[in-house]
Amino acid sequence: MTIERIETKQRMSRIVKHNGVIYLCGQVCADASKAIAEQTQTMLDKVDELLIKSGSSREHILSATIYLKTMDDFKAMNEVWDNWVPEDHAPARACVTADMAREELLVEISVIAAEK
Repeated sequence: MTIERIETKQRMSRIVKHNGVIYLCGQVCADASKAIAEQTQTMLDKVDELLIKSGSSREHILSATIYLKTMDDFKAMNEVWDNWVPEDHAPARACVTADMAREELLVEISVIAAEK
């Protein structure tokens, strides 16, 4: 079984496909100067783009791990998340606090999805 790596650099690949499963590298927002709602939305927009590029969609997400800088942002992040996840297609999900790679980042997500 082949492993397909897409947008690979020395440290990581943005997408890895294996045996009908798609793994996305951690995604963060487009503009870290924004508040949690906009950081979450632009992060999820990037997930959408990568899923489409890899032959999948948000309806095919199997698992998502969300990393928050602080649980104080949990409610606001979930408001965006709940509007983004298609009805009856909620993936398995975990949400934890974590130190971020850059101080201004408030949220990051890692996604595993099935191919269409």
